[in-house]
Amino acid sequence: MCGIVGYLGKEQALPILLGGLKNLEYRGYDSAGVVVGDGRKAHAAKSVGRVSDLESNLKGNAGVFKGTVGIAHTRWATHGGVTERNAHPQWDCGKNIYVVHNGIVENFKEIKAALRKRGHKFVSETDTEVFPHLIEEERKTEISLEEAVRRAVRRVRGTYGIVVFDAREQGKLVGARNFSPLMLGVGAGEFVIGSDANAVLTRTNKVVYMKNGEVAVVAPDSYRIVNVENELIERRSETLEGKDLALARKGGYPHFMLKEICEQPEAIENSIRGRLLPGRGEAVLGGLREVEKDLRAA
Repeated sequence: MCGIVGYLGKEQALPILLGGLKNLEYRGYDSAGVVVGDGRKAHAAKSVGRVSDLESNLKGNAGVFKGTVGIAHTRWATHGGVTERNAHPQWDCGKNIYVVHNGIVENFKEIKAALRKRGHKFVSETDTEVFPHLIEEERKTEISLEEAVRRAVRRVRGTYGIVVFDAREQGKLVGARNFSPLMLGVGAGEFVIGSDANAVLTRTNKVVYMKNGEVAVVAPDSYRIVNVENELIERRSETLEGKDLALARKGGYPHFMLKEICEQPEAIENSIRGRLLPGRGEAVLGGLREVEKDLRAA
């Protein structure tokens, strides 16, 4: 399962985002990426491998990644191989709209085909890339970011937990959920959006659990939740303490052993997603590509 972290607040976003990704490393992943807004522009970086590899790539440009808003992601390859191009965040043609995603877009091929006819250019093999392009297309009518996200997700069939950042509106993050977990952490003058409690609870123990079919809009001093029909959802944050806090860190299980046992089917699914292609009768083992010539010559 992919890991998602989003931050909007008063502190520098990059160390918070990277720290959040490190807290999600136990989930497993093959690449990582981050985008930070500096108030005028967005700066993105991706890396195949560990979060530490992403950090190494950022060392020479750390001064560029200054800003108090951003999103980050760890990816398990599903659609497309393990490459920087396929890592998240994915963005639109104008490199304004950035999206991190956990889930599967079942109808991404037909959405891609329709968007290509509208002039959109795709650069990755991922299903995720349809999100920023859908949102970009919707924003041509000069609607708000949250309205564009709401319209975009209504066109998607499948599962998703997404967080969206638009470089032209740097005081806002938008999250949406459908059968992939997403939660909002409400801190002192800051908000953290995560796919897992471990990405959020290092900053705050006040959380809002999003439900299926909901869109959350986060601004510097407030948040708002609506459903896909744009109906306002009244939901206050809840404070996790003691046993509840411990359970949240363990994904709701009483101890990590039971958590690992119950997550075995998901772990197996993650290990073969994007690698076994039943419809084509093929297996894609990306690690063998580097030594393909040697294997064929053996």
